Amino acid sequence: MDLKVPEYAYMFGFLQADGHLSQQSRQRGRLTVEISARDIDLLRQFQKLTPYNSRITERTRSTNFAETAHSAVWTLCSLEARTTLNELGLPYGRKSKTIAPPNVEFSSRDYLRGVIDADGSVGYTSRRFPFVSLTTASTAIGDYLRCYAQELTGARRSIKRNTRDDLYNLLYTMEVAQDLALDLYYPGCLSLQRKLVAADALADWTRPAGMRAAYTARRWSEREDQILLRHGSPTSAATELGRTMQSCSLRLWRLRSGQVPMPTDH
Repeated sequence: MDLKVPEYAYMFGFLQADGHLSQQSRQRGRLTVEISARDIDLLRQFQKLTPYNSRITERTRSTNFAETAHSAVWTLCSLEARTTLNELGLPYGRKSKTIAPPNVEFSSRDYLRGVIDADGSVGYTSRRFPFVSLTTASTAIGDYLRCYAQELTGARRSIKRNTRDDLYNLLYTMEVAQDLALDLYYPGCLSLQRKLVAADALADWTRPAGMRAAYTARRWSEREDQILLRHGSPTSAATELGRTMQSCSLRLWRLRSGQVPMPTDH
C-alpha cells in the first residue's frame, strides 16, 4: 500500500476516518467500513485496490438519525492487510483522537480528500456561499488540514475543540473554499461521486459586488521557493522566510514531488 499512489493515499485517509479495525484471539480480526448504500461504488473501488479476499454486504436498520438506514459494509479479514494498515497508522479499536497523518511519504491532497469525504462536507451554505469543512476529534488531523490550507491559500486558522462535543470544526468559505476544493477534487480523482460533483459546482460562484474579502492570501514566490530549496530544511528556511515550519515542510514536499513547478532559476 504505497501512499505515494493517489488512490491508496485517498483510501487510507478514508479508512482512518471512517473505518474500524478490530482484533480477537489467535490473530483473528477484521477491517470494516460502513457507509450509505448510495456510496457503495466507493467500496467496490476499495475492493479492487485490495489484493486480498473481502466482501461487501448491505443492510437496513434503525439509527439515531433515521428510522430506516440503508447502508453498505465492506469487510476485510486478512491478517497481512490488517497489519499493513495498522503499521501505517490505523489503530485497533477506538481511534478518533489518536489518528494522525502517516509517518511515511504520502500524497497529501489525496489523503486529505479521503479524510474529508469520510468526515467532512463540501458544498454551499444556506446563504449560497461555497464551503469546505471537516469535523474531527484528532488534533493531528485538524492541524494538518490547517497547515495544508494555509500553505495553499494563505488563509490562517486556529483550531480549538468546541465545548459541546469536544471536536474540532474547521470551516473554509468563499474563495478559500473554492481554491481548496479545486486542489483536492481534481478531474479523475478517486472520491465520493456526490462530493466530487459538489466540489466542481463551487467553481461557479463569484463574490458579490461590494462584499469585502476577509483575508489576503500570501502566495509563494519564486524567490521564496529558491530560498526554501537552498536551505533544504523547513526548520532553517522558516526563520528566513517568516513562515511556519509546517508551511515550509509542505511546500518543500510539493516542490520535490512535482505538485508545483520548480522555480526557473533553480
